[in-house]
Amino acid sequence: MPKPAISVAMSVYNGERFLPLAIESVLGQSFADFELLILDDGSTDGSAAIIRRYAEADSRVRPVIRENRGLIASLNQLLDMAEAPLVARMDADDICRPERFARQVAFLTDHPDYGVVGSWSEDIGEHGEALVRSGADHPLVHEEMLAAIEQGEQLICHPAVMYRRDVVLSVGGYHAAFRHCEDLDLWLRLSSVTRMGNIPERLLRYRRYPDQVSARHSTEQQIGAVIARLAWEERRDGRPDPTEHLSLLPAIDELDALFGRTGVSQAARERVALSLRWSPAAMRDDGFEILLDHVREGGRRDGLWRTVARLLRFGEPLRAARLAAALARN
Repeated sequence: MPKPAISVAMSVYNGERFLPLAIESVLGQSFADFELLILDDGSTDGSAAIIRRYAEADSRVRPVIRENRGLIASLNQLLDMAEAPLVARMDADDICRPERFARQVAFLTDHPDYGVVGSWSEDIGEHGEALVRSGADHPLVHEEMLAAIEQGEQLICHPAVMYRRDVVLSVGGYHAAFRHCEDLDLWLRLSSVTRMGNIPERLLRYRRYPDQVSARHSTEQQIGAVIARLAWEERRDGRPDPTEHLSLLPAIDELDALFGRTGVSQAARERVALSLRWSPAAMRDDGFEILLDHVREGGRRDGLWRTVARLLRFGEPLRAARLAAALARN
């Protein structure tokens, strides 16, 4: 059998609620020469049965049903399984526009120096309703991508990406330590070996809802993102990347030892704290303690009195009082 042009990599964990719509949006693509690799990562709901049903109905669907190993292990397994030179990521709760694959294949064909291409996305809610977007769209060409890295801005929407399999494998695929920010770490590593960009069309409908992984793990995600950027800065400046072979990231207080110089932990805590102050989830979990430690160290206070007010709106009066007291003392 001839190999497909695209391998679609979808990892699923307890995704039965939105999974059929996600699968159907892939199977309904105008560019039909693909295999759909769907890995069920030990779901306890009806996801495996849904996957088997679609595999029986469409020979392009290649199912893998196994025990839970986590998203990063699943993504690397899907990369190993892929038979096509191009890999398109897809999440089990999002929806592809019918022309997504055709647009991305055409871009990579026309731009052989690009190894990675994403697209802009449209935000939708839990029930598919349109959401108002905030913030800038993702950068388009590689030069804009490099500027966005320097500014700490968004780069590529992970479930909207298509990349050349060999380029991603050349940098070691997804790194296990960067749980919940594995995509950012990958883009930062790829930025030095290939050109990356985005198509200025909303080719993915990206679902946002309270139970999604990014909402439930915002503190861990932001800590990992800050460490990924610190590792990128090391590589940029010609120093070894101390995170390269880690299977687990250290605590913020251990970063001075990891990077071999003082001040890294304090700088990282400041970056994390000032990014988490806007997150209701982070202000209700360990992110709040990181923010308090940052204030006690005498760090920047940009907008932190407004964070006190937000904590009151979030229904956290005791935490609001603790932050106010710390700000008054320091």
